[in-house]
Amino acid sequence: MNVLQLENVRKTYQKHVAVNNVSFNVPEGSIFGLLGPNGAGKTSLIRIITTITRADSGTIHLNGEKLHSRHPEVIGYMPEERGLYKKMKVGEHLIYLARLKGLSKTDAKTKINHWLEKFEITSWWDKKVEELSKGMQQKIQFISTIVHEPKLLILDEPFSGLDPINSNLMKDEIAALRENGASIIFSTHRMEQVEEICEKIVLINQGQNVLEGDVKDIKNQFKENIFEITFDGTIPDSLGGIATIIREKRDSITLKLQPDRHSNEVLQLFLANGNYIHSFREVLPTLNEIFIKQVNN
Repeated sequence: MNVLQLENVRKTYQKHVAVNNVSFNVPEGSIFGLLGPNGAGKTSLIRIITTITRADSGTIHLNGEKLHSRHPEVIGYMPEERGLYKKMKVGEHLIYLARLKGLSKTDAKTKINHWLEKFEITSWWDKKVEELSKGMQQKIQFISTIVHEPKLLILDEPFSGLDPINSNLMKDEIAALRENGASIIFSTHRMEQVEEICEKIVLINQGQNVLEGDVKDIKNQFKENIFEITFDGTIPDSLGGIATIIREKRDSITLKLQPDRHSNEVLQLFLANGNYIHSFREVLPTLNEIFIKQVNN
């Protein structure tokens, strides 16, 4: 089942086409990557999904219903440009934002305290936002995004400003939210983070769909029969008839198979040459490499 469905969504600003007939589905209970270079149309899409703006044409369904003005109550949106009021105290600010999402003051305070305790930051309640570091503000923004327990989370560069320890903490919380039933749209320029946490992606460029599918399937779709072999011994003289060496190190080589040749032939050749094989693996392209290739086409 899909929590979000977009079909032929289009949005223009005067003569500029920001979103050009984009279609994709976000499966329920998934972490879904919304990717694209600057100016690709990602922000315009997010604003349409969150009902900040309306599409000119096309249809959007959330939880099987056509998108309407009450749906933001079940959406949590953490924008790349943070929107905290610097002069407000953390506790007051979080209660204010939770009330905007429909929580009573009592429920808001209970849920906020839960998250402050979880992050071990209860002492921040009376601090002004401007007294916090960028990373600390990031945690507060995250709490404000999830405090009303939204069914759909949209996180735009959620790890910006976080050190490795807090990045891992945030990743764990995102995974836990998904396990508890939330569906998450994750937008970032960091392709290694996408590979780590996303199951499916859509790549948008110049307002249009360029690529969509499972991360694993996409990496396999763009593989180029490149392998890395780590070994003790010498490179067989006859290797050139099977593969071309791309990179050579002291105890390993990376090679590309020639058309219609099989990786088993490489292994057999190295073993027949008296080598000891430590490892042999196919090298799949990174999402970053695929992203650059598709955007530059």
